[in-house]
Amino acid sequence: MSAELPLIGDYSTPSTELSGARIGVVTFPGTLDDRDAARAVRAAGAEAVSLWHADTDLQDVDAVVIPGGFSYGDYLRAGAISRFAPMMAKIADAANSDAKLPVLGICNGFQILTESHLLPGSMIKNDHLKFICRDQLLRVENNQTAWTNGFEAGQEITIVLKNQDGQYVADEKVLDELEAENRIAFSYVGWNPNGSRRSIAGVSNKAGNVVGLMPHPEHAIEAGFGPDHRGTDGLAFFTSVLTHLVGGKK
Repeated sequence: MSAELPLIGDYSTPSTELSGARIGVVTFPGTLDDRDAARAVRAAGAEAVSLWHADTDLQDVDAVVIPGGFSYGDYLRAGAISRFAPMMAKIADAANSDAKLPVLGICNGFQILTESHLLPGSMIKNDHLKFICRDQLLRVENNQTAWTNGFEAGQEITIVLKNQDGQYVADEKVLDELEAENRIAFSYVGWNPNGSRRSIAGVSNKAGNVVGLMPHPEHAIEAGFGPDHRGTDGLAFFTSVLTHLVGGKK
């Protein structure tokens, strides 16, 4: 374990064929959680590769994380300006290609994915019009995506939630399609913290390579610092994509 990653308890993946994966982490002006996301990638056993919003080189990464924050200050709408970044055009092309690049959007990253039309729906202000920060219980609804295959279907996990534009909305037709196609990846349990339609916390595209959610799995990878000071439920997001990548190479 490197000095840069002082985990309390070794929750990282042992060196295996998974360790050669390169996962890009995108930074926009106003991104807050890119270093946390990169740290989660390294904790899972992969190499974190920094990707700058204005660049057009994906640097041969195997997957991409679009982390949380307030890109461009959330002006116009959260994610509305970031969708036009040159890097997002490259990510969209790669995600929609035959290669189906795995992409995870976290909080502001989820907002950017909806604005980029990589995921359906949109994000608006929380129904109570306040910023919220709490440990949030989620239910895994779909464990067949690139980012959720390490969970059991129906498993309940605790992940950090922090947002002010976290209310997921879509018309009834889209919501019905998401349910029918098993594309609701996560649901809120116990309390809907932002008024999201049908308690949706995260969704996927049809292919399952693109997933977005409002809670922050990168803040729940390490005992002593995660939810309730012991939660490591978030680490499975990052090990899931490594398992997916290895499976795709067999």
